[in-house]
Amino acid sequence: MESSIARYRGITSIVGDIVNLKVSDTQSMSVPPRNRDLAIIEQDGKPFSLAQIIRLADDLVSLQVFAGTKGLGNDASVRFLGETMQAIYSDNIFGRVFNGAGQPIDGGPELSHEPKVRINGPTVNPTARVLASRMIRTDVPMIDVFNCLVESQKIPVFSVAGEPFNSFLARIGVQADADVVIFGGLGLIFDDFFSFRQAFEDAGVMSRTVMYVNLASDPVVERLMVPDLALAVAEKFASEEGKRVLVLLTDMTAYADAMKEIGIAMEHIPSNRGYMGDLYSQLAKRYEKACDFKGAGSVTILSVTTMPGDDVTHPVPDNTGYITEGQFYLHNGVLDPFGSLSRLKQHVIGKETREDHGQIMNTMIRYYSDGVEAEQKQAMAFDLSEFDHKLLKFSKQFRDQFMRLDVAMPLEQALDACWDLLAECFDKDEVIIKKDLKDKYWADGQDRA
Repeated sequence: MESSIARYRGITSIVGDIVNLKVSDTQSMSVPPRNRDLAIIEQDGKPFSLAQIIRLADDLVSLQVFAGTKGLGNDASVRFLGETMQAIYSDNIFGRVFNGAGQPIDGGPELSHEPKVRINGPTVNPTARVLASRMIRTDVPMIDVFNCLVESQKIPVFSVAGEPFNSFLARIGVQADADVVIFGGLGLIFDDFFSFRQAFEDAGVMSRTVMYVNLASDPVVERLMVPDLALAVAEKFASEEGKRVLVLLTDMTAYADAMKEIGIAMEHIPSNRGYMGDLYSQLAKRYEKACDFKGAGSVTILSVTTMPGDDVTHPVPDNTGYITEGQFYLHNGVLDPFGSLSRLKQHVIGKETREDHGQIMNTMIRYYSDGVEAEQKQAMAFDLSEFDHKLLKFSKQFRDQFMRLDVAMPLEQALDACWDLLAECFDKDEVIIKKDLKDKYWADGQDRA
């Protein structure tokens, strides 16, 4: 069947990983080219690489070549397949690792006979969505206590190169109480990819995990496919099987850089700092896949967005902030309680969680802020009051007990630990919090249930 598809020659130029093909009378073609459809590039009568149509302009067809164009000549031929990119979808993909073309790269059994799902489809109709109201527990106190991750939320980790954001993301993938974890790696070095896979295997969660990985040495074109592959499969598990799916993506700045590289090769007019003018739309199209489906499961997206030069006004984090519902700000090896924000946490705090959650969250942050001010006063040699010394003790222990990335404890244990720390550092009458909650949960209380 495939061999009967017509081959077309007429490559006019090869720019980076982009091939420009001149065709005529597309209406009479047996398989006319359509935007986003796949094609096969052949060199010397042999398949060279899969490609995707990314632009149609009069009689010129532009294709992204998945395997790169090194060794490809202008005498190569193109066969249009008449179908879009699809991702393998079945229970047999759990524990498997795929590349940016959706092909297994882990040496496991062949999956070509398995069902497939089209990628890059439309986002879910808002009328079919449910208001976010359920929490995804991560056992990370700085998330669960202070900035809850909520089902169907889209939220990035803002960080800079050199910070341990990948190991942090792997921890969440291991500890999160999701039914399915789908990991998308974009431009990873091999060590980072190996660390993710090793972390999932050592924790015994590969049976609920699917990995899509584009390494730094892989074609840039495939980097653009990873989020679409991951999100298409996530939607399918959530909408048809009722699964609570957590999608982890790192790093979306590498994704944006890949879009910029492709845009430059296609001679698009750049916008801010060389990025294309549709950067916001392209990011939003992916992030808006986060959804709580009515009568089914949910898709939650947690991504990493690195900020070049720690500049939050850089186009990628700047546009991301307009799309997502808050951010986790990771710097100096900790999650910053002042820079982090979850705009959906109010949907679950005190409703799905314990009654003291909201009060203890606000009190802890307030005293930590006061403690930071006391540290600044101490550094400038100002006289400190007795209460300032208590704040100094509190801020130090708060960092040690809650802010370190290796700290792991369930939410209820973390809430109890907050009460214990308050009781250790302050007198009961000094803590400004509702009296009925203090009477019930203060460290010398008998009932915390």
